[in-house]
Amino acid sequence: MDFPDEYHRILWWLLVATRGGQKRAMIMEILRDNPENINKIAEALKSNYRTAQHHIKVLLDNGIVRKEGDGYGCIYFLSDYYQKNFHMVREIIEEKK
Repeated sequence: MDFPDEYHRILWWLLVATRGGQKRAMIMEILRDNPENINKIAEALKSNYRTAQHHIKVLLDNGIVRKEGDGYGCIYFLSDYYQKNFHMVREIIEEKK
């Protein structure tokens, strides 16, 4: 399936071309099913808080996730576009293999 070049390019860069792509893909998978805070994301990744925070910031800065609330209890969601088009994420991951 063809996707808008900009969305595909951003996702490919974030999930395949840079270090941490695998963790970012895992975060997207987590948020696809349930919004979570950074503590829960770090726990699911079996990673520390700062690592999860870094990857969430990258995804947030690129419009992949959005947040509700502020501070420690802030909850993160997959953006509406990526929630509706999650198959694009899976296809990029499959391309990598």
